[in-house]
Amino acid sequence: MNGLIIGLACAGVILLIISLFQKDPAHQLKKEVDELSMQFLQETYQLKKKLKVIEEELLITDTVPNEKAYKAFSGQSGQINEIIKNQVISLYYQGTDMPNIARQSSLSLQQVQDILKPYQDKEEQ
Repeated sequence: MNGLIIGLACAGVILLIISLFQKDPAHQLKKEVDELSMQFLQETYQLKKKLKVIEEELLITDTVPNEKAYKAFSGQSGQINEIIKNQVISLYYQGTDMPNIARQSSLSLQQVQDILKPYQDKEEQ
C-alpha cells in the first residue's frame, strides 16, 4: 500500500514538472493578438498621416483655384458634367418640375431645359 502511494506521488510530481515545461496555448494566442493589434495601430497611424497630407494638399489647391477648375465647377465653361446631366434626366423622369430640378442641380433653368429638350421631344411623339 505504501508503494502505491509513493508511486502515485512520484507520478504526480513528474506530471507537474512536465506541465511546467509545456507551452501554454493561451499565451501563444495572446501574443498573436498583441502582434495583430500593433500592426493595426501602425496601419491606422500611417493612414491618418496620409489622409492628413491629402487634406492639406486639397486645402492648398482650394485656396488657389485655377480659372479652368473654377469655370468647370461653376458651369461657366458651357459644358455640363455627365453626372449632373444624368441627375437632371433622372429627376425629370421622377416627375420633378424644372425649377426644382434647376435648384437641386445648381444649374440655370435654361441649362435644364437644354438638357431635357431631347427627352421632351421623345415624349411628345
